[in-house]
Amino acid sequence: MAFDEGLAERVRAVIGRRAGVTERKMFGGLAFMLNGHMFVGLLGETLMARVGPAGYEAALAEPHVREMDFTGRPMRGYVYVAPEGIDGDAELARWVERCMAFVGTLPQK
Repeated sequence: MAFDEGLAERVRAVIGRRAGVTERKMFGGLAFMLNGHMFVGLLGETLMARVGPAGYEAALAEPHVREMDFTGRPMRGYVYVAPEGIDGDAELARWVERCMAFVGTLPQK
């Protein structure tokens, strides 16, 4: 599955020139990494968001969010955010920043 290049540009605008951030094509989409850890990814127009185990249930309670079941099983700590949940720049920025904050707590790879 390809990723939405327009959404990728919007994510890049949120990230800016933050140190330690890289991009990598994976899962048939695009992943954004911080210090070697994926924090968000794009599959089509959907955002894969890494919220961490502690933030998982709260994230699932939000509108337009569902379990990330990329492998056929739910991946705890990761959710999918539908395009409707990231329509506005503020909504997208909130998800990107939330995920970067979580991944920023992990040891560097």
